[in-house]
Amino acid sequence: MKKIQTNINGLFIIKNEIFSDERGQFMEIWNHTNFQNQNLNINFSQDNISISRKNVIRGLHFQNQPYGQIKYISVIRGKVLDVVVDIRKESKTFGKYFTIELKNNNTGLLVPSGMAHGFLSLEDNTIFSYKCSGPYNPKNEHTIKWNDKDIGIPWGIMNPIISKKDNNGISLQKYITSNEINA
Repeated sequence: MKKIQTNINGLFIIKNEIFSDERGQFMEIWNHTNFQNQNLNINFSQDNISISRKNVIRGLHFQNQPYGQIKYISVIRGKVLDVVVDIRKESKTFGKYFTIELKNNNTGLLVPSGMAHGFLSLEDNTIFSYKCSGPYNPKNEHTIKWNDKDIGIPWGIMNPIISKKDNNGISLQKYITSNEINA
């Protein structure tokens, strides 16, 4: 396993080793010892899978502290444009975003707590997997608007398929001024 730092502190690309032979391939997506050896001491408590049609955007989701979650993301089938926005108000990269195309290969993404996360499915029947360090807490979940002009994410799509909840997300400005919402 190889850990690669991105332009956002604590956000890592994870490259897993693939073992190939005449039968096909084998890969460990997550191994507690390998993560500990990379100084990533995380206790995941939940695994989730979503299946999305092409042009579906999910996100940008986050949970208030103390319910923030670390997420380890990978794609089992298909391809996504994965997006992470730093919403840690004290961070030097606050309001900055990171994008990466993830597909069913050896690349994953480790998203620290305090980030808003979302993705665009680039293929039909994309299977997206993510481990979470803490339970889903719907009372403390919020959404930053996927097309917030202050963030300026280049999704590359004009009319995505998006839930009403995600389409009604708050702006980054509202997040900044809100005393009730803290990542």
